Amino acid sequence: MLRLKKRRTREGTNVRPMRQRTGLRTTAYLFTLVVLIYVFVFMGTPYIVYQPGSASEVAPMIKVKNGDADEKGTFMMTTVSASYANVALLIASLFNPNSEVVPKETRLGEKSEEEYAAVQVFNMDTSQLLAVQAAYHAAGIPYTNVPDYLFVYSVPLEGNRTKFQPGDRIIKVGGHTMPSTEALTAMLAGKKIGDKVSVTVERGGKSITEDVRLIEVKDDKNAAGRPGLGIIIAAVQKVKPKEAGKEVSFVATNVGGPSAGLMFTMEIYSQLTEGDLTKGYRVAGTGTIDAEGNVGPIGGVKHKIVAADREKAEIFFVPDDNYKEAKARADAIGTDMKLVSVSTLKEALDYMETLPVKP
Repeated sequence: MLRLKKRRTREGTNVRPMRQRTGLRTTAYLFTLVVLIYVFVFMGTPYIVYQPGSASEVAPMIKVKNGDADEKGTFMMTTVSASYANVALLIASLFNPNSEVVPKETRLGEKSEEEYAAVQVFNMDTSQLLAVQAAYHAAGIPYTNVPDYLFVYSVPLEGNRTKFQPGDRIIKVGGHTMPSTEALTAMLAGKKIGDKVSVTVERGGKSITEDVRLIEVKDDKNAAGRPGLGIIIAAVQKVKPKEAGKEVSFVATNVGGPSAGLMFTMEIYSQLTEGDLTKGYRVAGTGTIDAEGNVGPIGGVKHKIVAADREKAEIFFVPDDNYKEAKARADAIGTDMKLVSVSTLKEALDYMETLPVKP
């Protein structure tokens, strides 16, 4: 009995170190797992991964008062998916023939991610404005441009960074609406550096009002400095038809950039005029637009070709300057989609007009 008791005591002394070693191994495994998850998922890299985005119908994004929205086919805008890459995405892109990895600086330049996103929103707003102008021009509807709101393009390091964010829309300053830079300049003319003014901005769909202290702003015209909000702004206009009942408005989207201009214009024109311009076809495309209907080049066309093909587009309008790249990708994926190179809105409209109605 004495020997047995001693043996049990001796064996019992080994249990705690074994448990400690097991606990240490488990902790090490968990720590390694957490580190790996952080490195692969949460740790950023200096790269962006471009991939085919979407091909989306533009009709639900546009409202034309008294417009003819009866369409058998559809006009589609195409997008590029751009993701700030983590390690996992970079590895996955190695096995994706439609992925393109580029340094982040080639996209952002000297802008922050927030500033770049704001610029893309501004470009989308501008493309919608120009699309309405081009459609009115093509449809023979007189129009005028009127001031709408001020857009916060960026906030300098020395600016009011605690009060403003890139992408803010300035609605009111000192209780007065601010549709233009001239109105803002006139409103601040009687103020002094250090004075406070009430500013109302729209941010993320919400209205925010705060008191903002005016800071010294210098420019070429005022070397001595003048009171200002400490932000870089751009004036946004809206298009007003001189003929009542032809107003055009847009539904908010999460897409930025100017490249949907051509497809917006074609949809607006289709609703402003008699007949179904789609002729029953699934029509995708890309390209910037100006008020006179000139179509300009865009980026990422090879990804947009893939996106349009996935949505079974039958026709793809591509700017002249992008046709070579678009054709190469279309041939590579073996699509049956018809590529149509255009330099003006008129060329695109003429092409659709000559098509037979699809059975």
